[in-house]
Amino acid sequence: MWEYTDKVREHFLNPRNVGSLDDANAIGEVGSLACGDALKLYLKIDGDRIVDAKFQTFGCASAIASSSALTELIKGMTVEEALKVTNRDIAEFLGGLPKEKMHCSVMGQEALEAAIRNWRGEPAVEHSHEGQLVCKCFGVTDEQIVRAIRENGLKTVEEITHYTKAGGGCGECVGELQKLLDAELGKAPVCETPLAAAPKKLSNVQRMQLVLKVLEGEIRPRLQQDGGDIELVDMDGTTVYVALRGMCTSCPSSRLTLEGFVEKTLRDHVDENIVVKEAAA
Repeated sequence: MWEYTDKVREHFLNPRNVGSLDDANAIGEVGSLACGDALKLYLKIDGDRIVDAKFQTFGCASAIASSSALTELIKGMTVEEALKVTNRDIAEFLGGLPKEKMHCSVMGQEALEAAIRNWRGEPAVEHSHEGQLVCKCFGVTDEQIVRAIRENGLKTVEEITHYTKAGGGCGECVGELQKLLDAELGKAPVCETPLAAAPKKLSNVQRMQLVLKVLEGEIRPRLQQDGGDIELVDMDGTTVYVALRGMCTSCPSSRLTLEGFVEKTLRDHVDENIVVKEAAA
């Protein structure tokens, strides 16, 4: 259960400025239903001042509260003043957000910027610059990730996930996230970090996703060539419990297979602290 402030609860249960705005002359849309969060922001701008703002959103309590807070913040501001509003301002207005929900405030900032670009007749962000897609699950580009790192002082891949959702799906992009993070923190040039490198610190979900990926893509095919197989039974932190199947169950070298091949491969591709144990029958 997330720990929400009273103000987050208030803006979730009684959101302000919900709905469409018939006479809006600026509209910004970000996110997608497929990714779990989507926001459409309507603005009515008179001269250079935002005189009204409404929103429609699909998402969690934090997404609704962040959208509500954003509309309250910007009404009455000039366009230039509104452009200075950051995701941190939205979170602070609400008295803070759970760290895992900071991406909701980022979505509000991006929707505001998209609406102002629309009002100015500028192209949508996806056409205004070239960004390499990093997270296919949530459609996050390298430019969005680098911006989040710089503007919020992010230090870990887990924090990148909290602010952008990148890496929160299949986990395939965590190595690329670590590359971008290391480059921004001055640890190594991007080109010197291997694409397949996993981050030093993984959440339990990310670690399990990577273990499953390596088992399916690297380990299982090798064992199946010799009539064997392997199954992930459970995980406890960096301890991985597996069951050997097929010819591997009666092989006198099964212990060597676990330690010399399975464990080593998972350590190389996922986490150097991984220990592989055979699950009790």
